[in-house]
Amino acid sequence: MDKRSSRHANISGIFGESLILYWLSKHGFECARFDHTGIDILARNPDDSRPMGISVKCRTRPKGKESDAFNFLSSDVEYLRKASKDFDCEPYVAIVADIADTIRVFITHLDDFLRLAPQKKHCYWGMRQKDLEAYIADEKVIYLTIKTSGIRWWPKTAKNI
Repeated sequence: MDKRSSRHANISGIFGESLILYWLSKHGFECARFDHTGIDILARNPDDSRPMGISVKCRTRPKGKESDAFNFLSSDVEYLRKASKDFDCEPYVAIVADIADTIRVFITHLDDFLRLAPQKKHCYWGMRQKDLEAYIADEKVIYLTIKTSGIRWWPKTAKNI
């Protein structure tokens, strides 16, 4: 049974963008949320003067669906390309996957994203073990994990609070 709230997809997107912003900022990137079709974040790597336009995709995978691929539509690719051209920045894709007790983050240039998730009708960023191993081994993919665990959580009924 899926216990997510009715607004979880929206909240998940905000979380993914915020996590990417936090991590980039922590490592010296100048960055900001950017409300434009195709780009969610504008960032500048402190070691590279070219700005980055980042499209963020965040998903929560329930038990039994952990290895489901991320679907990146062909229109998402075109929106990112167009916005990156309009704002003179390099196109990047960030994937945030909340699966079981691990949040996995992948950031890569659009060209490398398309190399790893070739575009047919859609691009599919696989989440099977062999896919994860390939991304981790690829030096052009920024990768991090965050382990999560609950020490104490809400009781089954509000009466117990």
